[in-house]
Amino acid sequence: MNSVERWAEQARYDLDTARAMLDSGRYLYVVFCCQQAVEKALKAVIVKQTHDFPPRLNNLPRLAEIAGVALDQDREAFVGELSGYYVQTRYPEGIESLGASLDRVTAEETLRKTEEAAQWLLSMLK
Repeated sequence: MNSVERWAEQARYDLDTARAMLDSGRYLYVVFCCQQAVEKALKAVIVKQTHDFPPRLNNLPRLAEIAGVALDQDREAFVGELSGYYVQTRYPEGIESLGASLDRVTAEETLRKTEEAAQWLLSMLK
């Protein structure tokens, strides 16, 4: 398995984990895994294009820019939202406020949009 395939496989794994977290009611981890899935899908695109290790960044809009992926307005807004979830799930005060605001509907919608975004990004690897 080459590096592009490893990044893509990790993106799929994170999507599977997000689904499992949704089923278990752990909504905070749904959005965290969603962010991770898109990050890794973007990194797969970067590796495919550059043949080099992707930057150690978590900022999804910046990774999309580096990947040369043109985001429409809706995808750009969503990717920005996911990036915010990454920061909020890394620090106790963010976890507390985000956890209080997440419900099943929000987690399901985030997962649905992430599945669409990941599929779109991973299709660029073919």
